[in-house]
Amino acid sequence: MATTDPALALLHQGTVIPAHLLALDAERRLDERRQRALTRYYLDAGAGGLAVGVHSTQFAIRERGLYRPVLELAMHEARHWQPLGGSRPLVMIAGLSGPTAQALGEARTARELGYHAGLLSLAALRGQDEDALIAHCQAVAEALPLIGFYLQPAVGGLHLPTSFWRRFAAIDRVLAIKMAPFNRYRTLDVLRGVVEAGAEERIALYTGNDDHIVLDLLAPFALRRGQETVTLRIRGGLLGHWSVGTRRAVELFQRIQAAVAAGPIPAELLALDSQVTDCNAALFDVAHDFHGCIAGCHEVLRRQGLLAGTWCLNPHEGLSPGQAEELTRVHAAYPHLHDDAFVATHRERWLA
Repeated sequence: MATTDPALALLHQGTVIPAHLLALDAERRLDERRQRALTRYYLDAGAGGLAVGVHSTQFAIRERGLYRPVLELAMHEARHWQPLGGSRPLVMIAGLSGPTAQALGEARTARELGYHAGLLSLAALRGQDEDALIAHCQAVAEALPLIGFYLQPAVGGLHLPTSFWRRFAAIDRVLAIKMAPFNRYRTLDVLRGVVEAGAEERIALYTGNDDHIVLDLLAPFALRRGQETVTLRIRGGLLGHWSVGTRRAVELFQRIQAAVAAGPIPAELLALDSQVTDCNAALFDVAHDFHGCIAGCHEVLRRQGLLAGTWCLNPHEGLSPGQAEELTRVHAAYPHLHDDAFVATHRERWLA
């Protein structure tokens, strides 16, 4: 993809993009001080971008009138905070959701605020046929370049076949696709669709499969198109899992990039896949069908002192029975995957 925008060039190349969380106080109101601190943490950790207003930020921000304020806070810090290591390109992605009129409104708001692209959720279009879904995507793409989003059904996503992804990948203003079905077969549906559309050079593929992060980033995907074999690579990650342990995620991503370039892949790097997945099982509350997936991320940051509590906008969302104990277990088992020391060193500066 030819572009003069360094942020879009970075998106195409591949980078670490945390799905931004939402800081609330005990009354479940936006805690602006801690929300800013979260953004500063991600920037100092070395993230190449931020995804704001997405599932991890809680879709309910829209009902509470928080969509624009939360996007504004993140963009302000992205423009004015001086991250460790100095200024660098940063790709800013806004979550887009709802019926077409709502998604268009959100896309226009994001564009006005300076966001580069929109991560488009189709959950609100459940029951509509493929033609309607594609028409919706085309309409929203006119307002803001898009990143496709295969959201896992357990948290509201739709089943989207290869035919959908082929047609979606053919939309000119699609820049990337985040694959997060948490399902290998459905991940391959996306890859096949991109190959069938001949869009593998234009569209950057990102893993959102928080249960399979390391191998998604390490593995080549060799698919057939007619008489040729097309090899794809997932170039980066846009992940709720990376909303915590972000510094370690950046380090891991850099190791993966270096290993892929040098080859062969070291066994110890391959072994990290199961360790990261074990952490994710606790973080995302797999034992209770992801009920505590957002609260689990909050709990990690609460223990580190960045958040004051685990509150979600929905009072029925919280940690599941036994989830806190599971978080303690994986924290002790994999000290090389958490950011405790990094956060302790910089927390007061972020909260200032």
